[in-house]
Amino acid sequence: MTDLPVITSKLLDLPGIRHAFFTRQGGVSEGIYESLNVGAGSKDDPIAVAENRRRAAAHMGGELVTAYQVHSATAFAVQGPWGSGPPEGDAVVTDTAGVVCGALAADCAPILLADPVARVVGAAHAGWKGALTGIAEAAIERMEAFGAQRGRIVAVVGPCIGWGSYEVGPEFYDRFVADSAQAARFFVDGDGDRKMFDLPGYVLDRLTRAGVGACEWVGRDTCAEADLFFSNRRAYHRGEADYGRLLSAIMLTAPPS
Repeated sequence: MTDLPVITSKLLDLPGIRHAFFTRQGGVSEGIYESLNVGAGSKDDPIAVAENRRRAAAHMGGELVTAYQVHSATAFAVQGPWGSGPPEGDAVVTDTAGVVCGALAADCAPILLADPVARVVGAAHAGWKGALTGIAEAAIERMEAFGAQRGRIVAVVGPCIGWGSYEVGPEFYDRFVADSAQAARFFVDGDGDRKMFDLPGYVLDRLTRAGVGACEWVGRDTCAEADLFFSNRRAYHRGEADYGRLLSAIMLTAPPS
């Protein structure tokens, strides 16, 4: 294993499971991508991205598998690396030891999930669109196909944009409230007709209503902590042409012989 600076959760400190919310530190990328940019879809040097992904996989001790993320509610069951390019979707789930399920984000909410009894884990990418349309629920359903039970699943939302950084317009608010009037509690008034959206709170609510046994947010705002995290919104406000992507990852270790 290669040690990198990571954030972890006590909820996922479970026998036979390894997880990490990686920061932007410990990689080889330069400039606005400094330094652990794992986003192949960014405009960073592909050789640097490949090395960063290799380092993250080495830290985990397995083979990294991520989807081609498109802000969908599509989840995949995997038992090894893709045979060709990754398919379009936003969650990967496995019951196979050594397969590292990964989700990329740069303000969106990464979710790591585990059922330690059934030995099933998964990683999901929940931007506002994926959260609204059910990516968390889709990942849970994929886990159930491997024998997981909702009441045993623990889920942790990793570093993402916090409510104090996430200003949205009235049309955004209207879309959520049209889906469920209860969603209004995840918005607070901002300037004029603007509102501040609590993405991690909303995702946690979706997980709770889906029936997971326990869930939490790690409490880190990607937009507010430039030294530790990449942020799409911060890059936009700074006029930067692109931004790096962070990795959140989980895997099963080999069971005792």
